[in-house]
Amino acid sequence: MESPLVQFHNVTYSLPNTTIISDLNLTVERGETLVLLGESGCGKTTTLKLINRLLTPSSGQVQVERKSTTAWDPIELRRRIGYVIQEGGLFPHFTIARNVGLVPALLGWDTARANERVREMLNLVGLDPDRFAERYPRELSGGQRQRVGVARALAADPPLLLLDEPFGALDPLTRASLQREFAELAVRLGKTAVLVTHDVREAMILGQRIGLMHKGQLLLLESPERFRASDHPQARAYLETLNVNGGAS
Repeated sequence: MESPLVQFHNVTYSLPNTTIISDLNLTVERGETLVLLGESGCGKTTTLKLINRLLTPSSGQVQVERKSTTAWDPIELRRRIGYVIQEGGLFPHFTIARNVGLVPALLGWDTARANERVREMLNLVGLDPDRFAERYPRELSGGQRQRVGVARALAADPPLLLLDEPFGALDPLTRASLQREFAELAVRLGKTAVLVTHDVREAMILGQRIGLMHKGQLLLLESPERFRASDHPQARAYLETLNVNGGAS
């Protein structure tokens, strides 16, 4: 059996007078989408940043591909991880093609190979490269920019994707459409993904496992089915929002 792609071993992350993450133990299995669910300030985004070494643990160890993040060259590590944030985090002065081809260019791919990959990725996320490659982010809708962000994250074929509330800024219909498309894409490509959200509906749609975080601690880590059946008070509070809003999709 293959080892987990990401492992947290007794990880604490603290700032002066504040503990953000407390004694976190967590594994992310290869090929799964793990969703970290929780309210703002609970430590979800900090957990992502500990994976790609934007932050380093105050104590404990984070391993990616069985190697401590502090033993990785941080640039090499980040080039092996696709990172998607709200609105895609695109460079506004780069064309769509240049945004998508950024990491392949940094990795020294030749122009023909990089251009072919850009076209492939744009097609993959449903954007015709003949129409969109030479546009700029300001010329795209929010949903289109988010598709470009996913395409850029996938361009160098990284083994791991980190997604920080990637669909949070979108209107409900666009958001639901992209959630479905991302779920299908992740399975089809066999990617490992860690996605952060405060939306339990999104967690139920996208997660093969859901990690419920609260005040820097992991309270629960379950499949969507077991999460729905949990009697943990914090899980029940989230699940009640589904009933208020008309049930899970």
